[in-house]
Amino acid sequence: MLIVRSKLQGVVIFKPNVSLDERGFFLESFRSSTLEKISPRTVFIQDNHTKSNKAGVLRGMHFQKPPYTQSKLVWVTRGAIFDVVIDLRKGSPTFKRWEGFSLSASNFLRLFVPKGFAHGYMTLEPETETQYKVDAYYNPEAEGGLLWNDPDLGVRWPEITPLLSEKDKKLPRLREVESPF
Repeated sequence: MLIVRSKLQGVVIFKPNVSLDERGFFLESFRSSTLEKISPRTVFIQDNHTKSNKAGVLRGMHFQKPPYTQSKLVWVTRGAIFDVVIDLRKGSPTFKRWEGFSLSASNFLRLFVPKGFAHGYMTLEPETETQYKVDAYYNPEAEGGLLWNDPDLGVRWPEITPLLSEKDKKLPRLREVESPF
């Protein structure tokens, strides 16, 4: 599995070796020894699976506040997404910067998002299924989030009309939130 480092410290793409032939494909989707190379103390304890019926479904930008912070490993098993991470770690050289990644069932990429980042994605195709591993259980009282289109962050989302939950429509801008990290 190839490890590709992003511009944001700690965020990496795992590119698995994929064996393709007329029958389909085989790949090793996760190996803890590979994760240990970039985040030695991360142990995933839960897998999550989402299905989005339409293109443009936007989930995010979410995070869990300490002491319930989460690292995630995200990939797509059907369809495609534009996945965004925002560095919320005070003192980080990339604090308040974002990066976007194209993840799809056909490119097989896995995105590792460490603790201290807001995370969200927009579906690019209908019937998209996204899966992710987390290293801490969700705690509703520790839930945090940022407005997906905060002009201070300047995330360049795909030009698709977004479909958001009522909760995500009401998330605050970064300037209204003190970073908990």
